[in-house]
Amino acid sequence: MKRIVVLISGTGSNMQAIVDACEKKQVNGEVVAVIANKDTAKGLEKAAERGIATHALSHKAFDSREAYDAELQSLIDTYQPDLVILAGFMRILTADFTRHFAGRMLNIHPSLLPKYKGVNTHQRALDAGDKEHGVSVHFVTEELDGGPVILQAKVPVFDGDTADDLQARVHEQEHRIYPLVVKWFCDDRLALGAQGVELDNQPLGPHGYASED
Repeated sequence: MKRIVVLISGTGSNMQAIVDACEKKQVNGEVVAVIANKDTAKGLEKAAERGIATHALSHKAFDSREAYDAELQSLIDTYQPDLVILAGFMRILTADFTRHFAGRMLNIHPSLLPKYKGVNTHQRALDAGDKEHGVSVHFVTEELDGGPVILQAKVPVFDGDTADDLQARVHEQEHRIYPLVVKWFCDDRLALGAQGVELDNQPLGPHGYASED
C-alpha cells in the first residue's frame, strides 16, 4: 500500500475525494498526512476528523520561498511518502523542491493544459470565448503548471455561463479523475520516464490521456 501526503491551502475537496477512494479500497494507498500552508485551511479539520495527521506550516513564518520549501520538504520526508499530491496548494514551488519529489508528485489544474497556466482559469476561458474547458492532472516539474499531462477531462461552456458555473462543472470532473490517476500510480501502472508519462509501460501523447466524460 502506497503512502500518500497531500498538500492543501483551502477546503481540500480533492483531498477528500482521494481519502474516500482510499477508504473504499478503490486506491491501493493511504493518506498518511495532510499539510496546509494556512492554519485556517478547512481541509485540515476534515482530515483530522478522518484520523489523518495534519500540519499547518505557514509560509509567512519564513523569510524566503527557499527556506519554506526546505522546511516543508523535511516535514513531508518524515512520512516517507511514495506519492505527494498537490490538491489546491496555492504555492509556487522551488526547483530544488520539485526535483526532490520528481516522478512522485502530482498536481491538478483547472484548465486544459497547456492552456491557461496560473490562476483565474475559468474567467479566462470565458473571456476567450472557448466552447470547452476542463481540468488536467499532471506530474509536477520545475515549470509552473508545465509538467507532463497524465489525464484531462473536458466540460462544455454554455452561453450565459459564469466563472462559478464553470468552476462547479470542473470540480465534478476533478473529483472523478484525480482519484483515478492516484489509483494508476498506486497500482504501479503510472510513471514519469525519460520520454514523458508512461501508462502500463506505454508512452502517452504530449497532452496525456483525454477523457470525454
